[in-house]
Amino acid sequence: MKRIEAIVASEKISVVNDALKKAGVGGATIVEAKGRGKGEKPKMMGGRGTSSHVAEFSTRANIVTVVDDSEVDNVIKAILDAASTGAPGDGKIFISSVGEAVDIGTRKRSQTSMV
Repeated sequence: MKRIEAIVASEKISVVNDALKKAGVGGATIVEAKGRGKGEKPKMMGGRGTSSHVAEFSTRANIVTVVDDSEVDNVIKAILDAASTGAPGDGKIFISSVGEAVDIGTRKRSQTSMV
């Protein structure tokens, strides 16, 4: 099993979620977050008649799912196709191994397939 964690722009949450469903991903956890990338510059915020301030952090979504090893390339492609604009700051995808999972409701442990 592999844990796939994608950090994408918040406005891409729906598109990425739909792409994951089409790729056959059974479940995902999506958390709103704020962050900054290595090459990102702070943005000036404010409007007419209001004071301006610098927003150092961009709004992001952190999407986490666990899939079988055989599905990793398909899931990565789905995320890239949905979230990539080719611009800096589109996000990152992290892939890590999952040695074991425990289903809280059934208390079953799994080492080779998803719970």
